[in-house]
Amino acid sequence: MSDKIKWGVLSTANIGIKHVIPAMQKGTLTEITAIASRDLERAEEAAQKLGIIKAYGNYDELLADDDIDAIYNPLPNHLHVPWTLKAIEAGKHVLCEKPIALNVSEVESLVEYSKKYPDIKVMEAFMYRFHPQWDIVKSWLSVGMIGTINSIQSAFCYFNKNEEDYRNHPEMGGGGLLDVGSYCISSARYIFESEPESILSSVDIDPEFGVDRHVSAVLNFPNGTATLYCSTQSDRYQNMTIYGSEGIIEFEIPFNPLEKEVKVSLIKGEKIIEQKKVQANHYTLQGDAFSEAILENGPVPTPLEDAVANMKVIDKILKAG
Repeated sequence: MSDKIKWGVLSTANIGIKHVIPAMQKGTLTEITAIASRDLERAEEAAQKLGIIKAYGNYDELLADDDIDAIYNPLPNHLHVPWTLKAIEAGKHVLCEKPIALNVSEVESLVEYSKKYPDIKVMEAFMYRFHPQWDIVKSWLSVGMIGTINSIQSAFCYFNKNEEDYRNHPEMGGGGLLDVGSYCISSARYIFESEPESILSSVDIDPEFGVDRHVSAVLNFPNGTATLYCSTQSDRYQNMTIYGSEGIIEFEIPFNPLEKEVKVSLIKGEKIIEQKKVQANHYTLQGDAFSEAILENGPVPTPLEDAVANMKVIDKILKAG
């Protein structure tokens, strides 16, 4: 294996074309070698635009390419597990977009299947954790800068009534909770470093599309609470605030700042006592971190067990609501 991991991308999804692929192409350990679509012309167009040397007219052809070490899977949610399983069978490592599955049963089956291939690495792509603003916040928390964490509040919303978008089709894993709400859940678990013991929720289903369009929830952790709101039919917005006994931490753009300069603020007595500004691309850093795990044959930054735990919370929110 060379000093870079050669990647293939399944689909010409917007998230890949506009954000992930260009970012990964800037990585020091990642090389995007091939892209596939069910439409060869679309694959060739994307390849030409992005400077990718190989284009395939179906996903199986890409998986059969012996030059490819790893797969990035940004397919619609209901295709995450099926094509991740096929990639594993083909001997490819897999970085799969969140949510990696539609429910707990599905992700647990993926975990069990992956055990048959111990040399293949699989990870759910919660890219936010790789942004350096989270390292700053975690360092503040680790030395008790805000005392005891009492509560976390977060929101992640956008407006989308496009009937052709898979996010508005329940059979394809649509709805706000699987899409943006999963970030609020994942980050709360990441901060508390534990799992919620009980959950209260309110889930509003769109009468036309049949997917959750507004979800509010309270997650009761052993040492505090996390409240969240996610929506596919609210104005675009995201935020997160961590409330402690001796201070507060505020994120400007917690989940997908891309390459924008963002700031995190440490507040005490209603005054900002420390503020850090940072600029990075979490997709670049995520790709390099996963590639490094392959090259060094080490553990992936976020194991599949974390995906199981996050999906358990998602399932409970939907059931409780």
